[in-house]
Amino acid sequence: MTDTDTDTGAGALRTVPPPTTTTATTETETGAGTKAEAEAEATVPAVALCSPGSPASPASPASPASPAIAAPPGAAGPSDASGPPSASREATLPGAGLEGSAAGEHRRPQPRLYALDGLRLVAALMVACYHYGGRNGDIGRAWGTSPADQFPSASQVFSYGSLGVQIFFVISGFVICMSGWGRPLRSFFASRVARLYPAYWAAVVLVTLVFALPWVGYDAVSPSDALVNMTMLQEPLGAERVLGVDWTLWVELRFYVLFALFVVVPGATRGRVLMFCAAWTLAAAMARASGEPLPSIVLMPEHSAFFVGGIGLFLLYRDRRDAVAWGVVGISWLIGQKYAVDNLWHPADVPAFSYRSSLVIVLIVTAGFVAVGLVALGYLRWANWKWLTVAGALTYPFYLVHEHLGWVAVQLLHRTWEVPSAATFAGTLAGMLVLAWLLHRWVERPLTPWMKQALADTHRRQESATATGTRTAGSR
Repeated sequence: MTDTDTDTGAGALRTVPPPTTTTATTETETGAGTKAEAEAEATVPAVALCSPGSPASPASPASPASPAIAAPPGAAGPSDASGPPSASREATLPGAGLEGSAAGEHRRPQPRLYALDGLRLVAALMVACYHYGGRNGDIGRAWGTSPADQFPSASQVFSYGSLGVQIFFVISGFVICMSGWGRPLRSFFASRVARLYPAYWAAVVLVTLVFALPWVGYDAVSPSDALVNMTMLQEPLGAERVLGVDWTLWVELRFYVLFALFVVVPGATRGRVLMFCAAWTLAAAMARASGEPLPSIVLMPEHSAFFVGGIGLFLLYRDRRDAVAWGVVGISWLIGQKYAVDNLWHPADVPAFSYRSSLVIVLIVTAGFVAVGLVALGYLRWANWKWLTVAGALTYPFYLVHEHLGWVAVQLLHRTWEVPSAATFAGTLAGMLVLAWLLHRWVERPLTPWMKQALADTHRRQESATATGTRTAGSR
């Protein structure tokens, strides 16, 4: 993600016996649904950005992996770093016995990875700090002067917050691999749609309405462009964006499509996932070298390494002694840090708001990989505070609304009510978190399970109609 980007807008596992009980779960990429779901299940974002269920339970071959963010089993704990795996340990690995299986609809809940929820919120707050105090552009209009004048020292620190997006992409690779493992395409599709769109639609409507107010110093997009934004395809269609951060959601959508086509549809196995990682990495490098726009649009060379790195970390979550997965993570980190430096560093003689250190950029990217790695390897299981569940639930709606509505809040607090800069900054962050909670409570929690159920009912009706038609044809 460059300043220009943001300133323009926004081995095989043995089969195990089926569990005695199963429970339907959902993911936490955009936050838990009902309270009961939040206990049993587990972004960016989008930006995800843009956006993070429990892993595959040791179920029968007919049971898919749960996407909930869950703590690794005992096999992945810090005390198990060496020695051969026992039979019982191997049997409890996420996804055990699911290679090439047909996926069902129920999964056994696993302990939640609370630390991953917290990490998602940290990444979102990093991005918010960048948007409020780490760049020029529309936020400067809100402050009345450049953020560099408002925060002479902190503004340079805030400028590194844009790297929160790369951390989001690593988390997304981890969570989407978890979500798609052993799951049929229809279920994967329903989970993505139900997680992404309700809060997104609400954010698009809210920002459009607020920007239409006469006292707000920002122009709303045209009604036609606002409607196109509801599809989340405004980027390729050339429509003006309602949400500045939604470019990251377009990146996420392309990742979902690639992962669905090459992993979910044929069925996730360790070998297939590794092949996907290798093929995407090489193809993205060739796309970059070709200079042709279409391959780069599809393969996203500047972002792919972060998603692939997250997928590799999920493979380590399943088996920390997977040497090939370690290689995937290492290569992804090497490539990812290069793209981050290329996008964010520039010489001191180039006019710019900030002059980031290439070393600091590499260190922040490294910290993101290490943080997700510590979660994957079980070193952060001690961070099991319940409030982190709430933090994870707020991340996606906060990410969606914080930028553009943050401009309005800063303008109102600082320029209209003359609230000091530091208090305005803190108050705007707090206000956006409150708004995110309201969106989660009144939009995501009721609409996400409803939409997922509606999509499931539609599929069942289609299956029933197909079965009825087959029996009728066979009786003739």
